[in-house]
Amino acid sequence: MSVVGFAVGVTVTSVDTAPSPWEIDDPDFCDREEPLGGWLPARRSAAETAELLGQIVVAEAKLAALRAELVMDLAAARPAPDGRSPGGEQAGQVGPPGVSEFLPDELALIQNCSRTAAVTQLEHAEILTTRLPATHAELSLGRLDWARARAMAAEVAATGRDTDPAAIAGMETAVLPRAAELGARKLREAVRAELLARDAAAADRRREQRRRGADVTVRPVGDGMSEFRALLPHPEARACRDAADRHARAAKEAGDTRPLGMLRAGAAADLMLRPWDDTRPPVTAHLTVVAPLTALTPASFLAAGAPLPAAFTHAPAPVGEVDGEPITAAHLRELLAQLDAVGPGGLRAPTGGSLDIAITDAAGALLAVLGRTELERLARRGRPDHPATLCACPLPARPGPVDRYRPTPVQQRFLRARDRTCRHPGCTVRAGWADLDHVVAHAHGGQTSCQNLCCLCRRHHRLKTFAPDWTHTLDDDGVLTVITPSGVTRVSRPPGYRVLTEPPSPPPDPADDPPPF
Repeated sequence: MSVVGFAVGVTVTSVDTAPSPWEIDDPDFCDREEPLGGWLPARRSAAETAELLGQIVVAEAKLAALRAELVMDLAAARPAPDGRSPGGEQAGQVGPPGVSEFLPDELALIQNCSRTAAVTQLEHAEILTTRLPATHAELSLGRLDWARARAMAAEVAATGRDTDPAAIAGMETAVLPRAAELGARKLREAVRAELLARDAAAADRRREQRRRGADVTVRPVGDGMSEFRALLPHPEARACRDAADRHARAAKEAGDTRPLGMLRAGAAADLMLRPWDDTRPPVTAHLTVVAPLTALTPASFLAAGAPLPAAFTHAPAPVGEVDGEPITAAHLRELLAQLDAVGPGGLRAPTGGSLDIAITDAAGALLAVLGRTELERLARRGRPDHPATLCACPLPARPGPVDRYRPTPVQQRFLRARDRTCRHPGCTVRAGWADLDHVVAHAHGGQTSCQNLCCLCRRHHRLKTFAPDWTHTLDDDGVLTVITPSGVTRVSRPPGYRVLTEPPSPPPDPADDPPPF
């Protein structure tokens, strides 16, 4: 019996062509019993530290890609037996089809981790190497970090095996180019939205299955406290949390000095245990419907028998959104009906609430935010004499600049609809709790305009204002570029905004080649 040995070497190199100040002379330095950083200079500048941290991220990405390949190699070496093992029908399929049901147990022992962790790792390895090959390639080259690749794999895993492979491939093509710009949460939301847009039927089937599995549970956490959990459809869960939050903030404004989280928990309990108590203020919904312009116009072209403009072809179906969570069109209609927002007169604001229609272009850039009255006025000004061509009637544009420091209410409405959250890269604080900041300070000549304003939470507003050597720039479409003092650049795009790329041209027909070809 022969024994074959494998060795894995990882070399950390500089990302530029200059010689690295941390070149490793000792190839066996990992085997030495000393801290890994002992071979580095004792004093490092912030730029050197940032560069080294970036190199570590690249090395971790390459190792993660290699680990996925090795896990799949192990899976290939552990095929399932021809016959069903006793009790195997209860075990269920874990990992790729046709592998041994005991593979996760072996993988857990090899890596000295739990079986649950091994199952997750096996699942992600299969998805990356088979269903997300371009993502795996970017990971193996170190151009995509492991946290983001894992987030994409986790979202695909959540869809099960009934999602159309073409939908997964289309999602990867759409999301991967901007994956490095998004935080893990927003990346998962983008993956979810693209999968919904490309295979809404599968998403609706999964939603119905999970709805049937909804339940309420209690988990003790010690010291006489327990965690109350309710598994609900996302819009209902979000509405419940928002209701508790609004009651808690009302109590805070009334003078209650207890922490806000404690007030939320108390309000949630009161709403369930004392539903007859009418001393609390009513809670309603404030809806913003994001409607791509491409989703509003194709029907008129088709009804007139005219060819669909190229900008509207080969586009995924539009999806709705509730607090950043993408939902299918069917789910959106169901939600609007529950909120009493659909009636004989069409879409309208819930009782005591408000309704905005946010219109975006094909790239997802916000064009205008309209109330229902404004939308009706625009419809009455429509031109019925040219339905078969692109209407050139002007749509309401984004609000113009004003000669004052404080943004107007119309600007505030537009900017909060455009940004939805704090725009600092990776921050998810909702726009309703964020400040509207002049990217170029008003005192330094910056305009009070939508091209110079963005939402920043108080923490990141203070960072931009007071932290030295940070650079913030904003382009006309609301794309924010942030450069740290150590020279690291990050880009934050408005939610839903994407850079459009032209589809590849079809290969030429060989029959069209002139002789002698």
